[in-house]
Amino acid sequence: MTGKPKERIGRRRAFQLVGLGLILFGCFIRALDPYPVRMTRLIYFDILQRLSPREYNPDLPVRVVDIDEQSLANWGQWPWPRTLVAQLVKNLGEYGAAAIAFDMLFIEPDRFSPSRLLSDPALAGILTAERNAEKLDNDVSFGLEIANWPVVLGAAARPSHEDRPVTPLAGIIEIGEAPTAGLVTVPNWTPPAPPLDRSAAGIGGVNVSPLGGMGIIRRVPVLWGGPDGTLPGLGIEALRVALGEPIIIAEGSQDEAGIMLAVEVGDFRLPTTENGEVWVRYRRDNPNLYLSADGIMQPPDNPNLRTEIEGRIILVGTSAAGLFDMHQTALGESVPGVSIHAQLLEQILTGEMLSRSDVTAALELLSFVSLGLVVTVVMSRFGAVASFVAGGVSAAIVLGVSWLAFQNQLVLFDVTFPLLGGMANFGLLAGYLFISTEREKRVIRQVFSHYVAPEILDEMERSGHQLKLGGETQEITVMFSDIRGFTPLSESVSATDLVALLNQLFSKIGDQILQERGTIDKFIGDAVMAFWNAPVPVADHPCRAALAALLMRRALVDFNASDVMKGRPPIALATGCATGRACVGNIGSKSRFNYTVIGDVVNVAARIEQSCRHVDYDILVSCSVYENTKNDMAMLEAGFVELKGRTDLEPVYVLVGNQEMLATPAFHKLEATHKTLITAIRNRQPHEQIEDICVDCVAQAQHIEPGLQRFYYALSSRAADFRSDTQSNQLVFSHQEQERKPSA
Repeated sequence: MTGKPKERIGRRRAFQLVGLGLILFGCFIRALDPYPVRMTRLIYFDILQRLSPREYNPDLPVRVVDIDEQSLANWGQWPWPRTLVAQLVKNLGEYGAAAIAFDMLFIEPDRFSPSRLLSDPALAGILTAERNAEKLDNDVSFGLEIANWPVVLGAAARPSHEDRPVTPLAGIIEIGEAPTAGLVTVPNWTPPAPPLDRSAAGIGGVNVSPLGGMGIIRRVPVLWGGPDGTLPGLGIEALRVALGEPIIIAEGSQDEAGIMLAVEVGDFRLPTTENGEVWVRYRRDNPNLYLSADGIMQPPDNPNLRTEIEGRIILVGTSAAGLFDMHQTALGESVPGVSIHAQLLEQILTGEMLSRSDVTAALELLSFVSLGLVVTVVMSRFGAVASFVAGGVSAAIVLGVSWLAFQNQLVLFDVTFPLLGGMANFGLLAGYLFISTEREKRVIRQVFSHYVAPEILDEMERSGHQLKLGGETQEITVMFSDIRGFTPLSESVSATDLVALLNQLFSKIGDQILQERGTIDKFIGDAVMAFWNAPVPVADHPCRAALAALLMRRALVDFNASDVMKGRPPIALATGCATGRACVGNIGSKSRFNYTVIGDVVNVAARIEQSCRHVDYDILVSCSVYENTKNDMAMLEAGFVELKGRTDLEPVYVLVGNQEMLATPAFHKLEATHKTLITAIRNRQPHEQIEDICVDCVAQAQHIEPGLQRFYYALSSRAADFRSDTQSNQLVFSHQEQERKPSA
C-alpha cells in the first residue's frame, strides 16, 4: 500500500474517532438530562398532543359542577354557608351521582354557623336568637348530609405543619419492593375541618402538581406521599368511591425499592411513572363537561340534569376568575384545576393512557447513536452533502416512528434529542471537516505557490478550477532576468551546492516580483521570466515591472553580501523589460499545459535582456516601458540596439532608479549632462570632446548609481547606437564588429 492511501485512511479514522467522541459526549449529556434537554423534550410532547388531541366523549360518566360567575351572582360570594353546600350535595345525591368529589377545601369551621356567630364577642348584644339556635352548627349539618352520599373531600398540600393529621380513607395495598417510597411527597396536608373528615366516603389530594410547581401541567400524581401515609389524588379517589372499592393497589418493581409501575382500582389499571404520576392525555376544553351549580341548586327536579348526573362521577369545582384555580394545559389552554381531574378520569375510563418507560428512553438514546454513526460514517467516506442527505433520511424515519408510536400506541417517544444531537454532531463534524480541508488546502496552496503566482491560484479558485486551453490578447509587461557570471560560479561549487544556491537566489528574486504583483512564468536554467497585468489586471504594470527590477538589484546586493556567497565570485543580473500586446492563457496539450504568454513582446524583452552585455548595464527597458513610466522612473537613453530576429533597431533605456531618484537635483544634473553627451555624439563632435563629457558623467554617476560608470565607459565606443536608425546596415556591421572584439 502506498503512502497516500495510508495517509487518507489515517485521516478517515481520525475523523471517525472524532465522530465517536461526539456520540459518547452526547450520551453523557443525555444521561445527565439537564434542564434544556428536559424542557425541549416536554415541548415536543406538547406539540404531539396539539397535533392530535383526544376527542371529547359525552357518554363518559364524568361531569363537573361549576361554581361559576352566575352561581356566585345568585347565591352569594364564596365561600357559601355550609348549609348551601349541603343542599348542593343533597341535590346531587338525589339526582343519582355515583360519586361527588369536591375540588375545594373545607379546612376551617363555617363562619356562618349560628353557634359561631352568637359566640363572637364582637356581636354580643347585637344578635338575638332562640336557645335552640345557639347549638346549630353548619359543619355538623354538612357532615350529616355528606355521610348520606358518596362524597370525596379534598386535602391540599401545604409547607407549614398542621396539628391535625389527614387520615386516608382508602386502603393501599403495595405489591413489590415498597413502591410508595418513591412517590411525590408533600410536607403536610390541610385536612377537612371536623367533623367533615369523619363523614366523607373518601379524601383525595386536590393538587395537580407538586408543591411549588408552576407552568404547564403535563403529569398528575395519582398517589401522594406524606407524613400521614399514602394519600390518593382526588380523581382516583373519586373513582374508587364510585366503584365501591375499599382498596387501591400500588404495583411496584420486584427488584428495586421505590419504583412505581402502575396503580389499580377495581378493573382499571393505570401505568404510572416511577414516582406515581400519570401523563395527562389532553383534549380541548368542552363546555358540555360543565354543569352550572346554579341550575342544580334550583328546587324543582330537572329531568335533563338527572340525565347528566345519574350514575356519573361529579367533580365540584369553580371557574370563577376571582377564585384563582386556573392552570395551563399542554394544549395551550387555561382551564380550571377540576377540569384536569376530570380529564384524568376520562382517560382512565377509556384506557387512553400515555406511556413512557425506560425502554422508550433507551430506544431514544439508541436513535441518537444510530444517527450519529450514520452522519460520521457517511461524511468520512462521501463528504458533508451525502452525510446531510443520509442524516436527513434517517431523521425523517425517526420522526415518523415517533409520530406512529404516539398515534397508535400512545407512547411518548422523544425525537428532539436524537434530531438536535444529530444536527449538532453534523455541524461539529462538518466544521472539523472544513477546518481539516482548509488546512490541507493551505498546504497544497503553499506547495503550489512555488510554481504558480498567488493571483493565478485565486483565479483558479474563483473559476472552480475550470482550466482549459486557450487565452486572450491583452497588453502586458514582460521581464527577463539572467545571471551574469554564472559559468565561473558553477565551476567553483558542486552541482548540489549550485542548486541550493540558485534556489536561495531565485527565492529572493521571486519575492520582489510577487511583491509588485507580478506573475512568475518560469525559471529557465539561470534565468527567470515574469509578466504583469495577467491573470489579474494591474493598472500600472510597466511601472510595477520597473520597480520589481530595482528591488531585484537591491536584493542581489544583499545576497552577494550573505554568508552563502562568502568566498565566491559575486553574481550579477541582466534584466530586460518590454510592454506590448500578447496572448495570455493556458498553452500546451490537453493533458498538460502551462499558464504563460506568447507574443512579440516576449521576444523583445528577451532580446533586450541579452543587450545588457552590449550596453554594459544591468537593467534595460524598451521604448514602450519608457513612455509609460518616464514621469515615475529615473531613466536615461541608451541608444538603438539590434534585436535578433527583428529588422528594425529598438531604442532602449537604462533604468537608474525610482521616483525618489528622479526628483533629486543630482539626477537632474546627470540627465542634462547625458543629453549633452548624446547631442555631441549625434552631431559627430570630436572624440576628445565626447570623452570629456563621458568623464563628467562618470564622476556624477558615482554618487547616483555606481553601475552607470561601466555604462559610460562603454558608451564612447557605442557612438553608432545613438545616430539615426536609417543607417541600420552600418549599425549592424558596427555591432557585429563590436561582438568580435574581446570584452574589456
